[in-house]
Amino acid sequence: MTKLIGAVYAAVLFARDEQGRLDEAALADQLEFLLDRGIRNFAFNGATGEFCLTTQEDLRRSLRVASSLLPKSASFLCGAGAAGAAESLALAKIGFEAGAEAVLLPMPHFFRYEQDDLEEFVRKLDSELAAPILLYNLPRFTTGLEPETVLSLIRECPHVVGIKDSSGSLTILRDLARSGLPSARIVGNDSVLPQALIEGICDGVVSGVACVLPELILALFAHKPGSAEFDSATVRLSEFIAQIDTLPVPWGLKVIAECRGISKSSYALPISAHRAQQIIQLKSWFADWAHTTGHDSSW
Repeated sequence: MTKLIGAVYAAVLFARDEQGRLDEAALADQLEFLLDRGIRNFAFNGATGEFCLTTQEDLRRSLRVASSLLPKSASFLCGAGAAGAAESLALAKIGFEAGAEAVLLPMPHFFRYEQDDLEEFVRKLDSELAAPILLYNLPRFTTGLEPETVLSLIRECPHVVGIKDSSGSLTILRDLARSGLPSARIVGNDSVLPQALIEGICDGVVSGVACVLPELILALFAHKPGSAEFDSATVRLSEFIAQIDTLPVPWGLKVIAECRGISKSSYALPISAHRAQQIIQLKSWFADWAHTTGHDSSW
């Protein structure tokens, strides 16, 4: 099997207005920002894009924007996360119709399920889509996939081509590497990316950090583990994640997008006084951090 992923996929933010409507102009600005900095691979409608808020029409509109801007050499993955199989299937079809090379398939959210429930869910979509599926392990927001479930699905479902593991653990990627199964092993949690590269157990990353600091994630792939450049990028990544994690996902990334002039921040909830203070502190920290690491706020 030809592996689908080989490098950095930037997980795209979906900016929305005060009424929750997709901001197409902000999305276009973000894509142009990423293209200007060398990103050619994108992931739409994942956790960074707040997929739980995305309607079918939102997804169609976002992918039309992408189609109008991305060069033919670019590629993209499309998230199909929903609370049930019918909606996941509909979102996946929209993604494939727009040219996605694979769908990212989170397990259904909100309710907790057993592993056999998840297996039946994946098998249904595998059969009905008959197109490349990357399992999307997202235990922070959905029922997590266990290693044995992942191995079974990749062995037995002809269109399940690998996994994007956002658990923050490398157990599944290590088990897949040891199994010898032909599969795409994708890191979905930036905090474990350096270690995955050191161990040689990942084929690439779908990165939320890359949507606002593509230079930092690209640097990890440009330099060998153990080099001074790789070690420096690892330290900076750890520092950055520690700061944005004080806010809900993906609010911290939205703050940095505003700091870098990519798009104005928008949030799914009203901002409390406590959160407003955290946002001010993050902006101040980022300005200082960017300066002390040899870059200004525009990188």
